[in-house]
Amino acid sequence: MSAPKEIRWGILATGGIALTFSKDILLDPQTRGVTSIKHTVVAAASSSGTARATQFLKEIGAPSTAKAYGSYEELVKDPDVDIVYVSTPHSHHYQNTMLVLEAGKNAFVEKAFTVNAAQAKKLTEKAKEKNLFLMEAVWTRYFPLSYYVRDVIASGKLGDIQLVTADNGLCLDPEQTMPDGKHRMVNPDLAGGALLDSGIYALTWLFQTVYTTLPRAERKAPSVTSALKIYQPTGAADELASMLLVFPRANNKDVHAIATTSIRYSSDPLGDLSAGPACRVHGDKGEIQIFPPLYRPTKTRLILRDGTVEDKEWPQPGPGKGSGWFNGFGGIQPEGEGQGMFWEADEAAYALVEGRKESPLLSWEESVLIMEVMDQVRQHGGLRYPEKIETTDFPVAL
Repeated sequence: MSAPKEIRWGILATGGIALTFSKDILLDPQTRGVTSIKHTVVAAASSSGTARATQFLKEIGAPSTAKAYGSYEELVKDPDVDIVYVSTPHSHHYQNTMLVLEAGKNAFVEKAFTVNAAQAKKLTEKAKEKNLFLMEAVWTRYFPLSYYVRDVIASGKLGDIQLVTADNGLCLDPEQTMPDGKHRMVNPDLAGGALLDSGIYALTWLFQTVYTTLPRAERKAPSVTSALKIYQPTGAADELASMLLVFPRANNKDVHAIATTSIRYSSDPLGDLSAGPACRVHGDKGEIQIFPPLYRPTKTRLILRDGTVEDKEWPQPGPGKGSGWFNGFGGIQPEGEGQGMFWEADEAAYALVEGRKESPLLSWEESVLIMEVMDQVRQHGGLRYPEKIETTDFPVAL
């Protein structure tokens, strides 16, 4: 058997999500049944300086040969980097990703892809011009659970899909936990708000069940009706978003889809799934339910009119109990259990090995379309961020 292909990552920014991602991808891929590729981190850059980047590399257990940089410009020039993971706040994604692409590097960009659709289009145009791989890192799409849900829908077991509902409520108690208004969830200078940060997951479930499951030639953009509630302490971020999307289908088979998100309430108040599913996909032959949290679900239930009731558990793999390994995300993952971000990294790795420039499970076109939907929602709610955040000019200092 041939040796696995090694994908060499550069990590742009060294915050909590970068730490989680990097620790996940450095796990032995055989713990999740992957043998043809593996990941390594060869470099990291922090805007805080080289010392922070050095500390980060130690925290994730990177090889001793990994390089620490005190600027993003240095990172993208490193000839040993195959692909750059952009993990800054989404307010900075456009500027940071354009830097990566202009340097001739493949780019893997945290959600939300950008702040608006115009920025997303510019990035895809640049990737096409440079013949580079570019992908929005919506990790949830690459879980085995998500493959299963999409397969159930595509199989016709649910019949014709009628309605999808998805809720991603995060009870963050913002006045207490973010009192100065500078946190990325509520800060307009960081494109703060529930919609772009947590609403993207609710929209992801709508799109991947109703839109991605169709052949490309049959996919059509939805109409959008929505409402936003503005977070008053900062006055320019949303705390609650409600969206009704109608996906056109032939023969009067349009699908209604409802996405909601908030920083005031929780989809699972007790944290024990007692509140029930956070996403329900209703067909005329039955439904499939996805239990919270929608960004990292581990349970599904299939209920069919023929009497079928099928519960499935989807634990995240890893080295297991007794390994002494912890991902550490939020201090909540048990010993030996990965966060699940390695699945999306595997998809990026396969794409590089195969010479693909985008992922069929989240194409450039679909990422742009989802940004267009969120543009409409913000427009309906009168929410616009500072021009330096919304602009497509490059470079712009942030």
